Amino acid sequence: MQHLLEAVKFRDPDRAAARVASLAAELPEGVRVRLQSLLAACPDPDEALHYLDRLRAEHPDSFLRLSASASGLQYLVTVFAYSRFLSEELVKHPEWLEELAGSPEMHRMLSPEEYRERLERILSMPGVPEPRCLAVFRRRQILRILLRDVLGFATLAEATEELSNLADAVLEVVLRRIRQDLVRRHGAPLCTAPGDERRESGFAVIALGKLGGRGLNYSSDIDLMFLYEANGETDGPVRISNKEFFKKVANHYTELLSTYTSEGMCYRVDLRLRPEGRWGEVCVSLDGAKHYYRTRARDWELQMLIKARVAAGDRWVGREFLEFVEPLIYATTLDFSAVEALAATRDRISEKLAARRKNLSDMDIKLARGGIRDIEFLVQCLQRLHGGREPWVRHGGTLLALARLRDKDLLSDSEYSRLATAYQFLRHLEHRLQFDEDRQTHTLPSDPEELEILARKMPPSLMGSSPSASLLLQRLNHHLEEVQEIYERVIHAQQPIYYGAVASQTVAEAGMVAVEPPASNLVRFLDQRAPRLAAVVAAGRLERGQRYLEHFLEKVLDRPEWLGWLDGDATLARWILDLFEHSPYFAEQLIRTPELLAELKRVREHPAERPPFDEMAGAARDISELRRFFQRQMFRIQAESICLQAPIFTTLERTSELADAVIRVVYRMAIEHVLAAHPPVTSSYRPRDQMLVVALGRLGMLEFDLASDADLVFILPDADSAEMRFWTRVAERIIDLLTAYTGQGVMFAVDTRLRPNGREGPLVQLERGYKEYFAKHAEAWEGITYMKSRTVAGDIERGTEFLHELQDIDWRRYGQSGRSRKQLAQMRMRLEREQGPANPLKAGRGGYYDIDFALMYLRLKGAGIFYKVLNTPARIDVIEKMGHLERADADFLRDAATFYRAVDHGLRVSTGHAEGSLPTAPAQLDNLQELVCRWTPQHLHDQPLDVELAQIQLRTREFFDRLFQA
Repeated sequence: MQHLLEAVKFRDPDRAAARVASLAAELPEGVRVRLQSLLAACPDPDEALHYLDRLRAEHPDSFLRLSASASGLQYLVTVFAYSRFLSEELVKHPEWLEELAGSPEMHRMLSPEEYRERLERILSMPGVPEPRCLAVFRRRQILRILLRDVLGFATLAEATEELSNLADAVLEVVLRRIRQDLVRRHGAPLCTAPGDERRESGFAVIALGKLGGRGLNYSSDIDLMFLYEANGETDGPVRISNKEFFKKVANHYTELLSTYTSEGMCYRVDLRLRPEGRWGEVCVSLDGAKHYYRTRARDWELQMLIKARVAAGDRWVGREFLEFVEPLIYATTLDFSAVEALAATRDRISEKLAARRKNLSDMDIKLARGGIRDIEFLVQCLQRLHGGREPWVRHGGTLLALARLRDKDLLSDSEYSRLATAYQFLRHLEHRLQFDEDRQTHTLPSDPEELEILARKMPPSLMGSSPSASLLLQRLNHHLEEVQEIYERVIHAQQPIYYGAVASQTVAEAGMVAVEPPASNLVRFLDQRAPRLAAVVAAGRLERGQRYLEHFLEKVLDRPEWLGWLDGDATLARWILDLFEHSPYFAEQLIRTPELLAELKRVREHPAERPPFDEMAGAARDISELRRFFQRQMFRIQAESICLQAPIFTTLERTSELADAVIRVVYRMAIEHVLAAHPPVTSSYRPRDQMLVVALGRLGMLEFDLASDADLVFILPDADSAEMRFWTRVAERIIDLLTAYTGQGVMFAVDTRLRPNGREGPLVQLERGYKEYFAKHAEAWEGITYMKSRTVAGDIERGTEFLHELQDIDWRRYGQSGRSRKQLAQMRMRLEREQGPANPLKAGRGGYYDIDFALMYLRLKGAGIFYKVLNTPARIDVIEKMGHLERADADFLRDAATFYRAVDHGLRVSTGHAEGSLPTAPAQLDNLQELVCRWTPQHLHDQPLDVELAQIQLRTREFFDRLFQA
């Protein structure tokens, strides 16, 4: 295995050589090749090789069985490279991994009920379990969760939820057995229910903190609170009060879970969040808890209950308590004084940590400024401040709470993206610190070699293909700074962005977001520093964009070069004003990323230039660089649309070409990522461009726009069927890379539901499967949808030929029979009923779907003629030339399609997302009308926008009815 020593960079080559030699003697050639590939890709090949050699020596039969299995060998190397404490367990218990190799349960999350069943099977004898037995059970289950996490079978949210499910199961089983044991000795604890009924008192375990939010770490404390229903006494021969009974339950419970054994402890239990903290009773009656939180609880005690939930015991007891405290939690008004008091404590902690820390690599990623606690604290503050009037934001999970705050416009898309990306990065980093030695640590290693290994353990999606310690620290610092910037603004600003009352009637009516007020003399200051720019600003008389512009100029004043550009070029300055006046979305982007000014300057200098997207995207070294490229070029295209008034279908074509280029680069990156972790089954197989990535919908017809979803399907030639699993992983990786929320924002969403059998069908399917489905099973609308398809990545030529064959199948099945007319009309009416009320521009009566369905139906009549790609105007031209459209109808459809796309585009560049209807705020409607006028002929904007829309909808439906009812 000399080639293994050459291919893998071992820290100790001499020791590695001895271990390699002992392994080589026992492994077949195919296994040696797989092992080489796995070691080369793993973060710590020395550690992996060390444990492989130990397993071979101590359990040779298990070693050979696991090595012979593709998944078994992969799982071995993964555990041995990522976790020392689990590696030690596997050397003692290799059967744990043999049970997992090939198990379908590796690809799904287990529920608390399933974990309870597993634990009960192990605890075959009745009675209170031994602490060691519980600790072993926890480690055995964590082995499976870690593999799912590291190998990408589970998302971060799924991994933390499953760790929480495991804890819930242990808590429930242990509580039940301890209580049963005490009932045998003291009898059942009874209380008097309403109506003087005597019954057994309920008892609930309330989970708080990470466990409460279903976001447990690998080595977290579990924060618990114990509640019992009511006072009374037991009915056994040795009677005790309910309080004493449940105190015994709580103490035994805590001690059993926290006892240290040779296999570690099961869970460290922290009870300091209970009423009165460490000086309070270990368990509290329901009435006592209600009284405490109603009359004495401090502000932070109410805030920490946001994550509270019932983890074990009698659910109704916990529910009654949580329903009682919920109005108290969310009673705070828009007054930041309490929040700032809590923030002051956080600041003192951060200052002490900073004083102790010598360098970045000693950082505590939980408590550092911008760290995990800051994100969680910020989210909880916003939940408390707004949860009273917006119940939707009440949720214990941090990531989901972030999304809900964004849903309610309490976080902008940009802030959500930055916070969610930082939180996921930090939590992944936290996990890798903890599951190495099963220690509750949040501090980066100071040893440079350990830091390098830690960087390589991070998910490739977060670190790219060339992870290093320096890159890890760079990205960590970037995320911390991003979080600090948002944190400081929200917590400490006198008029926080997005959260205070809207500053003026004009802004409120426009439905636009107020920004921090800049210095009042800012614009006057321009007279001294940039008089020509000041003159342009004064002449511009901005209404909607003034506050955005001033916020942007605050940043430009610190950059003499940028200020010089604007002061020296009146056209460039007017373009900036135009963007701030007409696009709140791009105004925010320019404020967040003022470097985009350079891109606008390039448009000014080379207005007719069409950048070579494929070449430029191909130069990206990693996914982060590609995202930045996408953001810059998207801004450039939309700036040309607004400032140069580029024709609407030209803009959509350029946006589609940008998406194409990004997908092709991501296709290549995904192959590299999957090859490194999951090589093909056949060692001689060389993945290149075999899998076809086919775009449908708007991207398929070159009408992709800002914030469009990409409808993609993945098709594999029949000859490559043996590598279906490899290519499925590639497809999954493509989707992950394209759709990940990051500090650079999300590129675009991907929708794969247009594949055969929709969500129920495999993500990647063979060519023959497609042909069979469309020949026998597809509905008319499915087949016709593929008339708007083209291959955007993979073997383009082969994909074009395949789509031609698929269209021939559609034409034979539907075009010749004529039965598609009725089916399409029925499908269109269904969409109108289901989607029309919320999305009248597209799905309502006379909306864009009327045009689209009509053109698809008319194309069927000439489906024997194949076109690689046709946008809507080109489809109308072709159908007219075929004689299926009268000249007057064709002219109207061109106008209507241009109008609909212009309105849709105007809404997108204004808000940053798709909208289904015209805005109701007069200022927003005026803004949209001004934009639409730039992209439509004069006769389509010679009257108010809503009037023009109503007339076009009426004529569109008249045409649709005439076509489908003829």
